[in-house]
Amino acid sequence: MSSVTRTGRSVILVSFTLGTRQDREAMVQRRVGAEVSCVADRPGLRNRRRGSTIERDRPEAGAPAEREGMVSDTPPMHSENSVAARTLTIATNRPRIDEVGEVIYHQVKRIDAVRGLRMTLLVPRNADPKPAILYVPGGGFTSAAHRKFIEMRLALAQAGFVVAAAEYRVVPDVFPAPLEDGKAAVRYLRSHADEYGIDPDRIGVLGDSAGGWLAQMLAMTGDTSEYDRGDWLDTSSAVQAAVSLYGISDLRNIGAGFSDAVGRVHASTASTETLLVHGVAFGDFAGATIDSDPAKALAASPIGHLSGRKPPLLLMHGSADDLVSPVQSEQMAAALRQHDDKVDYVVVNGAGHGDEPWFQPALIENVIAWFQERLLKC
Repeated sequence: MSSVTRTGRSVILVSFTLGTRQDREAMVQRRVGAEVSCVADRPGLRNRRRGSTIERDRPEAGAPAEREGMVSDTPPMHSENSVAARTLTIATNRPRIDEVGEVIYHQVKRIDAVRGLRMTLLVPRNADPKPAILYVPGGGFTSAAHRKFIEMRLALAQAGFVVAAAEYRVVPDVFPAPLEDGKAAVRYLRSHADEYGIDPDRIGVLGDSAGGWLAQMLAMTGDTSEYDRGDWLDTSSAVQAAVSLYGISDLRNIGAGFSDAVGRVHASTASTETLLVHGVAFGDFAGATIDSDPAKALAASPIGHLSGRKPPLLLMHGSADDLVSPVQSEQMAAALRQHDDKVDYVVVNGAGHGDEPWFQPALIENVIAWFQERLLKC
């Protein structure tokens, strides 16, 4: 009679002759090297051949988990050669964040085209209604890359805010297109509050540079429906708090205090603020300068909407900003205080325009703390 033993990749054929029944029983007891063990089709099971039948191993009571020549399905918990491990205990005091990407929050319809405006949300995973922050990016009125500034957006989400970053129309579209889009984004969040776990009574806005201009405009026009267009028009587009980082408050003097060379740029028909207010030269329109129609420029500026009560604002500006004059935040703070509105004005020493200081944890924590005070405790 023959038996097969598999050892690694080798196959050993063992031949032996069965004698009496007692001899056979004794040989079975000494079956090391004469028994076939293999892994079954199902994990954790092994088959062995006895005569012409296949049986599944079942460990006998009190029997060791492993026998010589057999494979253990479960590794031992400890061994004589165990290595000491460092123990790490993690506190679960920060929620997971879900990203809901590229939602179409508003459709701009023309006779020949429909453009969907996108929004990306960061949503803390918990059941509590949460305050929301709408982030509107800067880009010199010519771009609105809404997925940037991830450092600030993620930190706000980890602090418990739903953070929605939205693109909006820019030049060659003209004012009030960006404001209409910002208001549509606020209405979208409020109308979908249950879907994203938002408290509809606690929505703030954050913007940098041209986005700071839009954040201020949203704060200053919350008491009027003049710029509401699109869907959910029975829903308020007002915000309860606004943060402007190196933002623009008055389109008529963005370069205040800068050199004459910079002044000439802003006085040209090609400056981005001029294009926002008047549009590009086309047909019989040769273009216009920002000061060619001061009333129109003022209507497109946050500082032109001071009447009525305003939500709390935080205005932050770098002392070394050489693109948007620090005068922009200073004059807006002064105007709001004159009207007894709540405003915090912060100058960041040595910071320029959108440079490294604005991405540091200390500055981000200041913004978070301000929003927490205005939206989490109200």
